[in-house]
Amino acid sequence: MNDPTRLILVEDQTLILGALATLLDMEPDLTVVGRASDGEEALRLVAGQPVDLVLTDIEMPGIGGLELARRLHRDNPNIIVGIVTTFARKGYLRQALDAGVQGYLLKDTPSDQLADAIRRMCAGEKVIDPELAAAARSGENPLTERERQVLKLAAEGLTTEMIALRIHRSEGTVRNYLSEAISKLHARNRVEAARIAREQGFL
Repeated sequence: MNDPTRLILVEDQTLILGALATLLDMEPDLTVVGRASDGEEALRLVAGQPVDLVLTDIEMPGIGGLELARRLHRDNPNIIVGIVTTFARKGYLRQALDAGVQGYLLKDTPSDQLADAIRRMCAGEKVIDPELAAAARSGENPLTERERQVLKLAAEGLTTEMIALRIHRSEGTVRNYLSEAISKLHARNRVEAARIAREQGFL
């Protein structure tokens, strides 16, 4: 009999984390070897033991799930990463896939389907929530990488001058990027554009 698949679960809501661990530990071919409340704690757990798959939420304090996926993909490419989240946003799905994530599921997925999805991920299959995959095909992120970067910095409160210094471009160029982002998102100003982009998972 093969050894069970070793899982680390990353979720900042304690009740959900405990429920997930209990449900997945009931599967004979899966074992939860670690639980973390954020990405930083997950990276410490990964460094200390053999792990096959990390199942993580997206939005958490400190290092979130997308950044965790990027770091694992870069530094531990043998570890499979799956997302389980409440955020059914096509922009998040695109970022997750770009970060090397093998699966993207929603928290209302039944436990038996989640366990099956983990097995399929370990077998090399991409496992995406079907409704979310269909929504993603209907509308990609309209922002370029530079527009996304500039809008994200603006959302953090940086002025046009500060953004220009940060990305080594002129203030006029930064204003052009912001204007394009505002136009593409049909927003009235940079604040509204950042809100729309965040709600859609584009930032």
